[in-house]
Amino acid sequence: MYASSLADLVASPETPGTKHFPPFAPTPELEAEAARRIAQFPAEHQRSAVLPILHYIQHHHGFISAPAIDWTAQRLGIEPIKVLEVVTFYPGFRQSAPGKFHVRVCRTLSCAMGGSYELMDRLCEITGIDRDSLDPHHHPIAVSPCGKWSVEFAECLASCGTAPVCLVNDDFHEGISADKAQGLLERYDS
Repeated sequence: MYASSLADLVASPETPGTKHFPPFAPTPELEAEAARRIAQFPAEHQRSAVLPILHYIQHHHGFISAPAIDWTAQRLGIEPIKVLEVVTFYPGFRQSAPGKFHVRVCRTLSCAMGGSYELMDRLCEITGIDRDSLDPHHHPIAVSPCGKWSVEFAECLASCGTAPVCLVNDDFHEGISADKAQGLLERYDS
């Protein structure tokens, strides 16, 4: 059975983190950024601007919603399904709002052996996040009830020698064992 609309295909459920991000709406800044990115490609390859445009949208709106996918497709002159394919292919794109502070914990071998699973458990305990009800394939992000925190596992963050490692938003942290989780979160608790 086929979905009746793009909104049926895009997994953009409301989360407590939604309140920390503005709803998607084309702004003059977004239009200018899209035009700048599109101009970097020859006319026959302008659809290649899809990645930088989506990164910009996610950076400013927290995640990629159905309206954002529609707008991006229209701006690039392609079908919305082509943009959705990009969003669903790359795990760095989110389809629902994270918390104000989004923690990505590396779970590859070195970090797993260094305690990344214990770190994730401790982060969830401190923030009140329940990961047990997640469908980690389709909805890998779990958000705290207050919307301030969210967590997800990430694949290799490229610092195996300083495991376990994590990102809080775009800030990289090395050697964060479970007993350092509280201190890590306190750096962002403002």
